[in-house]
Amino acid sequence: MPFFDELLSHDAIALFTHERPDGDAIGSQIGLGLYLRKLGKRVVLLGDDWPANLKWIGRHGYRSYVGSPEQKEKVAGCGAVVVLDTGEIKRTGDAAEVVEAFEGPRFLIDHHPNPDEPAFHHAYHRESASSTGELVHELITAHDPELIDADIAKALYTAVMTDTGSFRFNSVTPAVHHIAADLLKRGDMNPEPIHNAIFNNRSLGAVNLLGRALEGIELFFDGRVAYITVTQRMRDETGTGTQDIRGFVNYALSIQGVQAAVLFVELDGFVKLSFRSEGDLAINGWAQALGGGGHRNAAGAYVQGRLKKIIQRVTIAGGEVF
Repeated sequence: MPFFDELLSHDAIALFTHERPDGDAIGSQIGLGLYLRKLGKRVVLLGDDWPANLKWIGRHGYRSYVGSPEQKEKVAGCGAVVVLDTGEIKRTGDAAEVVEAFEGPRFLIDHHPNPDEPAFHHAYHRESASSTGELVHELITAHDPELIDADIAKALYTAVMTDTGSFRFNSVTPAVHHIAADLLKRGDMNPEPIHNAIFNNRSLGAVNLLGRALEGIELFFDGRVAYITVTQRMRDETGTGTQDIRGFVNYALSIQGVQAAVLFVELDGFVKLSFRSEGDLAINGWAQALGGGGHRNAAGAYVQGRLKKIIQRVTIAGGEVF
């Protein structure tokens, strides 16, 4: 592929993904990075801290970006930069400064809608892809799939599996199942330990937090939307953090008759919003109205202000959808 050929013309490559990385972001970054190293490339892996349930993938030289002179020098010494799983450089968080300042070519690999393509010199983008992991797998298999080993397979399987909701979202096609089968075969893997490590390792405090959150679920728009809220006080009283909230929004979406769900997470001075929907109901426009974005059935936003006021804003904006 011309995109990959151009990337491989560089001997040193820095890989970044979005802030607060998820399974697709981490799996794609690590999977591509390990593959490039097998081709003899020098690879720099930088970004945000990882959530606890994904650290088992292995760091493989990954470092949290702190903006040190050493890190900036390493990136500046690369021939190319790749941004994965986000179409906006600003979403790389603290690393955005070094990505924007990079004087060489910037490459994009992503499946989110409306990427900022002018910010990149080369883009491998397809919104219909189930995950960025799927796109990385395409690039690798078109080049030399025999180089996929257990670590690469594990990372890319995690990317595809997590971003498809364990293969249950509308983005799942026969091709996606073929990718999963290929990775399981090449990595000689059993998927159960991977699923357990990601989904079945909640602390007792996290389970108590989930119980508190479920007690406060509210229904709006004639029962078609469910809201679930996690406050700072709830986290303090259960001894939990934001990493313990993963998957909460899906419980709200599972209620009979609910077509969309919103999770409000109170943080320091702002609120994180997670939107989910089923079927053909698009909620990314809802998130965009609040300064966020995402996919048709999964989107998010960060909004400054107090929780009660933001709930009112979200409800008003939801009137355009419902």
